Amino acid sequence: MGEVTHLRCRCRAVEMEAEGAPIMSTECLCNSCRTAADVLERLPGAPALREKTSGTRMQMYRKNRVRCIRGSANLREFRLNGKTRTRRVVATCCNTPIFLEFTNGHWIDLYGALWPENTLPPLEMRTMTGDLDDPSVLPDDVPNLSSHSAGFFIRLLWGWAAMGFRQPKIDYVEGVLDVPS
Repeated sequence: MGEVTHLRCRCRAVEMEAEGAPIMSTECLCNSCRTAADVLERLPGAPALREKTSGTRMQMYRKNRVRCIRGSANLREFRLNGKTRTRRVVATCCNTPIFLEFTNGHWIDLYGALWPENTLPPLEMRTMTGDLDDPSVLPDDVPNLSSHSAGFFIRLLWGWAAMGFRQPKIDYVEGVLDVPS
């Protein structure tokens, strides 16, 4: 077993553990992530999700390397609409967003806001910058990809191969987040 990172919601009622290093450390600037951040940041007591760039920091992990070890009864899903396979999972005890899951995928994106200060792995790339009105305003400290690169998909494929091409289900999230209008 590799190094284990313990991550907690703001009130510490929910605890997750992530084994090993992430597949990659990204900042997503897609319209969906920015819209969801607008909604989730308005929840009472919710932490900020967006960076100065308006992107959302994510640590991408194989699903088989992430577990909820305490507080799963507090986890609820939020979807932008009834048709999307993307769900964002929030700890309702303190409205801390925990992760984003592509339900048919083999990975989840743990929100960067979960990491204690100065422990978040270094940013490797920004993705979906083509959704911005003016991506030229972004800093050039990491690659700013207009969509997803071949390298991005290769890293995901490599992680999937390491799992034997399985797609584990996350079955410890029950219920839907009640989002005020």
